[in-house]
Amino acid sequence: MRDEQTHHSDSTTGWLASLELEIAFKDGASVLARNRHQGPLRVQKPLYPEGVQTVHAIVVHPPGGIRAGDRLQIDTRVGPAAHAFLTSPGAAKWYRCNDGDGEATQSVQLSAGDGAALEWMPQETIYFNGARAAQRHIVQLGAGARYIGCDVLCFGRQASGERFERGQLRLHSEIWCGSHLLWYEQARLQAGSEALEGPFGLDGATVCATLTAVGPALPAALQAQVRALDPALGASQLKSVFIARLLCSDSERARRVMTLAWQLLRPHLIGRPGLDPRIWAT
Repeated sequence: MRDEQTHHSDSTTGWLASLELEIAFKDGASVLARNRHQGPLRVQKPLYPEGVQTVHAIVVHPPGGIRAGDRLQIDTRVGPAAHAFLTSPGAAKWYRCNDGDGEATQSVQLSAGDGAALEWMPQETIYFNGARAAQRHIVQLGAGARYIGCDVLCFGRQASGERFERGQLRLHSEIWCGSHLLWYEQARLQAGSEALEGPFGLDGATVCATLTAVGPALPAALQAQVRALDPALGASQLKSVFIARLLCSDSERARRVMTLAWQLLRPHLIGRPGLDPRIWAT
């Protein structure tokens, strides 16, 4: 295993932080075969709370917040038959940008080889009032690979009564299986815009939570169980892609509902029960 680190910080350009992970399946175990990082983004060590077939990795961003000019890049490759679960130790905070500052960016590229399983389950993302962020999320899957991803986006700091009244977010996500595009979504969310406030957008909700799952289609009864978790939860099965989305104004409610949905569908898609990682309780 290779573990490298360098740091670079510049008051004008911000941090450039990157993380490259490779998970391989060897001798019946999913192992962290490559762990290379630059700047303040890392995985400290692999964990095996479910046994050696599934490796858990906690992605840590030591500064605790993302500022104007910061550029984060995460590239994770899961080899054939391996299983990786990625999460974070706490909420990601995107700080406000001053006038004239550039936006902060994050690029997440995930791939899973034939028959592999990959779960991307970070904790909440909080956009401070005045934040300007651009995020790209690209998933590439091999034949028979399964994927579960969850994002809970919070607009403004609810605990302090802050609303997202200034700033802009650019969000882009794609999921591919081989050369076939399975899912594509992009949004530009400007504070005060119809996209955030209008009835055909987020309708004033301050939290948007989305759970995306790719694999064998969920049986109708299981889909109904997911939808029954919350009256505001919408869910759709689109061939091999299952999407569940909740708009509300309570991040704890959103996290609870998404966790319950994950626990329901994980045995069907991954073949394992949904046991909360210990880091979620800290």
